Amino acid sequence: MPTQRIRVIVFLCYIAVLFIANYLSFGSWVPLIGGKGLWFYTGLASILLGSLLVTPFFTKPVDAISYSVVAIIALYSSNLWQDWGILTQCIYVFSFIYACFVLVVSFLAIFTKDSTSDKFRKFSNTCKLITDHLGNQDFLFTPVIIFALLAFHQNFPKEILVISLAWLVIVALKPENRIFRLFEGIKRIWVTRMISIGIGEIAGFQSPGLVLVRQKEQKRIKFGTPLIFKDEHAPLKTGIALDYTGRDEGLLLRAIEFDVPSDTEEKLIQIAAVMPINSVSKFELNSQDVDLFQSVEIFKRREEFVGVVSHETSVDTLYFEVIQEHGLEEGRLVEVSIRGKSVLYQVIDGMTKEEVVYKKNTFGYVRAKAKKIGLWNETDKKFMPVKWLPRANTPVYIKVTDEFVPNKDAIGHFEGTNYTVSVKSMHDLITHNSAILGILGIGKSMLAIELVERIISENIKVICLDLTNQYSEKLDKFYKKKTEEASLKAIQEAGEKDQDKWAENPEQGGSLPNLTQAVLDDLKDFLKPDNDNMLKIYNPSKLFAKKQLSDPRSYQSGGQWQRSASLWTVTPVETTKIVAECVLEICQDQMSDKARVCIVFEEAHSLIPEWATVACDGDKAATNATARAILQGRKYGLGCLLITQRTANVTKTILNQCNTIFAMRTFDDTGKGFLSNYIGSEHANILPTLQERCAVVFGKASSCENPVLLRLNDRDKFLSVFREDAEETNES
Repeated sequence: MPTQRIRVIVFLCYIAVLFIANYLSFGSWVPLIGGKGLWFYTGLASILLGSLLVTPFFTKPVDAISYSVVAIIALYSSNLWQDWGILTQCIYVFSFIYACFVLVVSFLAIFTKDSTSDKFRKFSNTCKLITDHLGNQDFLFTPVIIFALLAFHQNFPKEILVISLAWLVIVALKPENRIFRLFEGIKRIWVTRMISIGIGEIAGFQSPGLVLVRQKEQKRIKFGTPLIFKDEHAPLKTGIALDYTGRDEGLLLRAIEFDVPSDTEEKLIQIAAVMPINSVSKFELNSQDVDLFQSVEIFKRREEFVGVVSHETSVDTLYFEVIQEHGLEEGRLVEVSIRGKSVLYQVIDGMTKEEVVYKKNTFGYVRAKAKKIGLWNETDKKFMPVKWLPRANTPVYIKVTDEFVPNKDAIGHFEGTNYTVSVKSMHDLITHNSAILGILGIGKSMLAIELVERIISENIKVICLDLTNQYSEKLDKFYKKKTEEASLKAIQEAGEKDQDKWAENPEQGGSLPNLTQAVLDDLKDFLKPDNDNMLKIYNPSKLFAKKQLSDPRSYQSGGQWQRSASLWTVTPVETTKIVAECVLEICQDQMSDKARVCIVFEEAHSLIPEWATVACDGDKAATNATARAILQGRKYGLGCLLITQRTANVTKTILNQCNTIFAMRTFDDTGKGFLSNYIGSEHANILPTLQERCAVVFGKASSCENPVLLRLNDRDKFLSVFREDAEETNES
């Protein structure tokens, strides 16, 4: 659209055309009056009221009223009805009625425009549309000019010719528009900074979104170079170069399309106008031109771009063809758009692939596999489910955020990001039972100790059965050492008392009843609501007692009849059973949906072994009794946290009831097979390659609904934020 200044210049030129036509017709620069001057004044009114100055875009009802009034006045003032022929009279009547019709319709459009009635509003819009098309000054004044030629100039061919040519130039040809477009085109050719260079032709499409380009020049196109595609069967498209996939009368370059940015559309259309059909050009951009594509996500994030969505992608699993690696590795997060939402996936595997891309050209590439995590909710600091899948060939970006900042709720984070996972509910963690599984020396106990501290912060009491003696050291803040040493001494003394005493009733023989009563009394005191002690630690291997397994028997010794019974040392498995049953007995005083007590089985394979791995038959019965106590305890707020390095050797009666799993590095097939039922075979297969302090987390207590691979908290960083926050909370 020409500027106001240019329109004023064109307006003055049109006025000059009118005066020149008047001079050529009548030999005078001064316009005539009367009927002979009607054409001049009508043309002047058209120019003054028309598109050059008043209505450059559309005709409003108010404008149409002014045009029609001028036309009616001009016609009325030139009425010489008795002197005209039938044709002139018909043109006059038509012109007058037409002007009156436009006048009436324009008034109706204004009168009904504010109506609340739907029908009247539609009527008003119809009138506006009519005035915009039929009320234009060119439409209104053309019949008047034709009438003037017939009424006052029909006997003067020279006048008819000159006036007709003048009106043809002003109304029909409008040369200013063509001249303006010509100069603008020349200007764009010489002024525009964005230059395109033809590189080849369109060889094919990999729908949706990918274009195969047959490149003619030998110079390789860099990844991310903006391209423009001129396809005779599709609208103008732009894209960026991806990679090379083969050779066929030139290099075969793949590119990914994106819609033409609205702020660059005009320039791109100008460039495409001189491009051959089915050709491809690249842009030579300087630092200023790069900004023209910043509204395009794939161009703006080309440094994070790693690939495109591949076939076989499902609702839960993403397969993508890797085009740039950019730090891709197992456990990293990638981002894909699903219906306009940025959904995150976690890479869990990769494989090499090969396929035919064009005329037997084979293309080898890496295809990565990722599992859906969800949509990050910044307010709640957790992932929300997204129940759909991305379109094929959608761009995939590696997710990079700020460096991880430890927070009090996070149990770990996704490698390379600040996205965290937390325990959704400590009560679910306990009452629905949890397990930490993995080989020796990868951080299982440190995770368990962190979870114990979190449990205690929720005012839930913890009883640790620890064969390693590290809980009392790491949790010394919560462990009342002197009080607990006195309690343990009393229990040990009870276990040593009457250890050689047998009884006619085997259940009363040995010191086992004493040990059981001492443990029960100690736990009753510990579990009292008014007891502020939150942590109890037993080492089952150091709680000694003897048990009588059978009825006493009589025998002769030195000619005298003797009577006795065999006594056996209590195993750690049996001591575990005593603790579990005592806790259940105490908790049965009330039912609870909330967790009240958590039993921690450290080295669980030694405390609650699978029946095939027990050392004696007594351990089988003890393990079964412990399992019954744990399974019954849920409705009383009792649950457990199980830690083991030997998944196969732990009783499945309890392990199968663990609804939250922390799976760390595992090598044995039995362990992987068991875990695949929980976390899926894809995640189970990556367990042998997990780094230290990494775990696959899944279950009821996780803030993520799907299995996720996490980098667990470092102990020192966890303490720096968790205990500091707890102290501030207590002070407030």
